[in-house]
Amino acid sequence: MKIWLNGGLQDFETARVSVLDHGLTVGDGIFETVKSVEGRLFALTRHLDRLARSARGLGLPEPDLDEVRAACAAVLEANPMPLGRLRITYTGGLSPLGSDRGDQGQTLVVALGEAPRRPDTTAVITVPWTRNERGALTGLKTTSYAENVVALARAHEQGASEALFANTVGQLCEGTGSNVFVVIDGEIHTPPVASGCLAGITRALAVDWTGARETDLPFDVLDRADEVFLTSTLRDVQAVHRVDGRELPGAPGPVTAKAMRVFAERAADDLDP
Repeated sequence: MKIWLNGGLQDFETARVSVLDHGLTVGDGIFETVKSVEGRLFALTRHLDRLARSARGLGLPEPDLDEVRAACAAVLEANPMPLGRLRITYTGGLSPLGSDRGDQGQTLVVALGEAPRRPDTTAVITVPWTRNERGALTGLKTTSYAENVVALARAHEQGASEALFANTVGQLCEGTGSNVFVVIDGEIHTPPVASGCLAGITRALAVDWTGARETDLPFDVLDRADEVFLTSTLRDVQAVHRVDGRELPGAPGPVTAKAMRVFAERAADDLDP
């Protein structure tokens, strides 16, 4: 396995990042996960645009996107696989202990791992913790993911693959690594970015391609929605068959099934929409 680290390919077993890297010591970093299919990346331009936005939001110098593209291409060529999860990580780099950044430049890592095909339906749970829709990191895809680790572990304990959060005012927000959509009376709704959710790449495409409405939704909409589905880079559009103890029989329902079909067809037609 070869990864890209600060300017070139290295063996996975010998590649090293300093123990004083700010991404390690304080979580000062950003990342993107991009789906690769037979060595070709999906929606890379949108992912790189968001990487740059996250860098600006965190106060990091913007990454050289031409270098990032070259790194992605090199990693894909060095590690052929049918379905992969390509991870771009960009951190504050070597820094003193504490929150202050150093002046030694940033760290760029691009790595690729195999990904299984996701099932068509999944179970989710709700968790009591909230997203802060007014936080300093809201809307940024940062490496500060410990909150998601805790929530996802709870989901796994309950036989689910995702945990869903409300925000601080009790509105439906997002999952640990996904956006959430609900179907009510035949219409598709998803929380707006103002709810505090990440502006997901797959989310945006699903909104455009299905006509979903961005709507402020109470958290308990999950108790009465006719259908529920998730979107993310590796899930694409995935139906939900259980929310906590509530079963949604027949998932994927007709609206979700159409959304899944439309997304698959449009994505196949254009790898960089």
